[in-house]
Amino acid sequence: MRLVWIAAPLALLLGLGVQPAFAVCNISDAKLEEAVLKSPELRNPENRYLVRDLRTLRDAAFLLWSYGLQDDCERLLANIRQLVAAPSMAKLGGNDEDLADEQVAAEEPQRHEGGKVQGNRGAPGARPLINIDDLGPGLRVDEIVGSEVRGSDDKIVGEVRNVVIGTKDRWDYALIASGGFFIAGKDSIVVPLRYMQVDEERHSFYLRISSADVKAVPLMPDQEYLWLADEAWRAKNDAIFQKLIPDPGSARRRGSNLH
Repeated sequence: MRLVWIAAPLALLLGLGVQPAFAVCNISDAKLEEAVLKSPELRNPENRYLVRDLRTLRDAAFLLWSYGLQDDCERLLANIRQLVAAPSMAKLGGNDEDLADEQVAAEEPQRHEGGKVQGNRGAPGARPLINIDDLGPGLRVDEIVGSEVRGSDDKIVGEVRNVVIGTKDRWDYALIASGGFFIAGKDSIVVPLRYMQVDEERHSFYLRISSADVKAVPLMPDQEYLWLADEAWRAKNDAIFQKLIPDPGSARRRGSNLH
């Protein structure tokens, strides 16, 4: 997906007859992947976010290059080299959490994909919703992450911020930032994917409870996903959705934990 995302603005430039220079800013000079391969710090599983951030900066450098902003591209490459060469990247930067939250909030979308608090499910000709388990072809992760979520009353609930798949008991989950757009892990609820629906265009996802009832769903208790190992918490959470569409097979497997 990253290649598609990066190629889009470049293709637009070429379509407009704009020819970006190709020789000034050489992104490969940053040797980021070589650094990832050789650096014990970057290879540490606990520091995967550092690698992700560095690759995001490299992608930004590519965009600057594609728009012909060679000097800015070079400056960003210099920043990447500086971060890679730092004794400990994880200790760089400030520790002002309030300021960090403010900075993160600045990159949040300011409007929902649908653009309206109340949806148009009641409009003439509206097609029925599709159960996630009945989709064909199946759902790609990029089709759900970032999408708006609505309640059974067709009112905005929030946004899908992440998807958890492959749990040992074969339950997959959507993490939904409820009540609007929030930092992932804050004011997020955990919804079993099997109990969600989607419109035919796969633009909006729907819960089987109203937007008011969402307030009764417990918030995700941590950002490290430790709730996955907390069977009691998961059972209570899942039961809120499970009672709407009983799943006999699942009930037998986990019935003892639902009380």
